[in-house]
Amino acid sequence: MNRRQFLTNCTAATITTLISQVGASAGEGIIKAGKLSAGAGIGLISPASATFVREELDIVVDAVRALGLVPYLAPHLSERYGYLGGKDKDRAADINNFFANKAIAALLPIKGGWGSSRILPYLDYQVIRQNPKIIIGFSDITALLLGIHAKTGLITFHGPNGLTSWRPNQTNSFRSVLFSGEKVTFKNQKDGSDENRLMQVKYRIQTINSGRARGKLIGGNLSVISGIAGSSYVPNLNGAILFIEDIGENIYRIDRMMTHLKLVGLFNKLAGFIFGQCTNCLPNADYGSLTLEEVVWDCIKPLGIPAWYGAQIGHLEELVTLPIGGQVEIDANTGTIQMLEAAVS
Repeated sequence: MNRRQFLTNCTAATITTLISQVGASAGEGIIKAGKLSAGAGIGLISPASATFVREELDIVVDAVRALGLVPYLAPHLSERYGYLGGKDKDRAADINNFFANKAIAALLPIKGGWGSSRILPYLDYQVIRQNPKIIIGFSDITALLLGIHAKTGLITFHGPNGLTSWRPNQTNSFRSVLFSGEKVTFKNQKDGSDENRLMQVKYRIQTINSGRARGKLIGGNLSVISGIAGSSYVPNLNGAILFIEDIGENIYRIDRMMTHLKLVGLFNKLAGFIFGQCTNCLPNADYGSLTLEEVVWDCIKPLGIPAWYGAQIGHLEELVTLPIGGQVEIDANTGTIQMLEAAVS
C-alpha cells in the first residue's frame, strides 16, 4: 500500500468513526413511540418513592382501566427499601423488562418523590432505543424522562403520574397528545375561581423577554435538573426551549439552583425559557428575601431570549402532557407552546 492509499483509507476510517460517534452522542436521532389505542398495555412502575399502600395502587389501576387501557404491575412495584420503591437495580429492571415486553405500550409511574436519578446507570438504553414506548410522569420522574431522552433520543412526556387527579382537562390533554397524536397548542386556562371575573387573576403570565422561538422542548422539576446538571443524563440544550417548575422550596434555594444552572452554562445555550408554577415556594422567615420574580428575572432577563413566567406547568391539580424532545414554537407575549409535530407515531 502506498502513502496516498494509506492516507485515503485513514481518512475514510476517521470519517466513519466520527459519524458513528456523532450518531451515538445524539441518541441516533429522535425516536417516537407508537400512539396509544384502546386495550393497550400500560406498565405500572415505582422508579422513585415506595408504593406499598394497597389503596394507592388500586386507585391507579382503576384510572388506567377508565382510560380504556390494560394495567400490568411491575414485579417489584410494591417493594420498599427505606423510602424507595425497592433496590435501585430492581426498580431499573422493571423498566428494562417493560420496554422489552411487546405487550406494553407505555410506562406510568405511580408517584414521584425521590429516587429516579439513582437508577439511571442501571437502565438498558439499547433495549429502550430498540423498543420505543411512551413513558410519562413529572416531579422526580424528570430524571427518568431527561435521562432516557438524552441517552436514546426517545421523546418522553412530562405529564401525569398515576396518582394524579385525572380530571377532564388532564385526561383530555393526555388523550390528545398520546392517543390522537395531535399537534396541540398549550396555553394557561382560567381557574374556576376566575370564571366570573372580568380579568384573569390565577395563572397569569408575565413576559420576561418578548418574542417567539423554536426548538426542542426540554424541562421538568428544577431541583431534579439541578441535581443531574453536568452529567450525561441531561439532553443537549443547544437551541432548546427549557421549562422548569418546583414545589415547596424556599426562594433562596430556587436562587441557588438557578444560579447553579447558570454557572454550568445551561442557560447560555437556550433559544427560549419558560418558568412554570413554584407551588409554596416562600421566603425564609428568618431574614430578608428576594422575591421569586427577582430571582428568575436576574437569571433570565440578561439572556435576551423569548421567555415568560407563570406557565400552568407544575405540581397542579390538572397536568398537561408535554413532549420532552419534541419540536415546539413558543410565544412569550401570549404564553403559548405550539407543538410543531406529533409526538407519537
